[in-house]
Amino acid sequence: MKIIGLTGGIGSGKSTLMKFFQSKRFPFFESDRVGIELMNSELKQEIIDNFGSQLFVTGNLDRKQLAKLVFTDLIALKKLNKIVHPAVGYAFNKFKDEHKNVKLIIKESAILFETGTFKNCDFVILVCAAKENRISRVMKRDGLSRKAVLTRMENQWDDKTKRPLADFIIENTTLQSAEDQLDRILIKLLG
Repeated sequence: MKIIGLTGGIGSGKSTLMKFFQSKRFPFFESDRVGIELMNSELKQEIIDNFGSQLFVTGNLDRKQLAKLVFTDLIALKKLNKIVHPAVGYAFNKFKDEHKNVKLIIKESAILFETGTFKNCDFVILVCAAKENRISRVMKRDGLSRKAVLTRMENQWDDKTKRPLADFIIENTTLQSAEDQLDRILIKLLG
């Protein structure tokens, strides 16, 4: 089994390419989604203990409130990562065990390089897109201000830092072009 890391900054188009992988029936581990699920379940009390019950007023994690908190406070972000990342890592190991008989599994993570977990992947695909395109996508998708998007971007490495660490780079200018690039990468990975 090969572990393929899929990463890219916020708004780069990872989620769109994830759908492409899923259409090809590759097992896909979404680190971000799993992290959110864990914060709403087994990590909930630890999140409350460290950040307050106001994050769960409706019963589920208020992700916007949490983002406001951690993306403006580096210490809070590090604390959150220390809680969530080991649990996501454990969940990924379980996922690997459940799919040990397949050729490829995909591990999506926006901060694959920042956390060092790219070292556990056989290959890493980096999705890149123009900064202004990323900003407008996230503003539209998440209803955030430009300033809020830029604050989140500042907490991730830029593409220039990530490029030398990636095995494959997808330049996401259009969906069709990105899917074509991904198709060529898959041929190499499966060949």
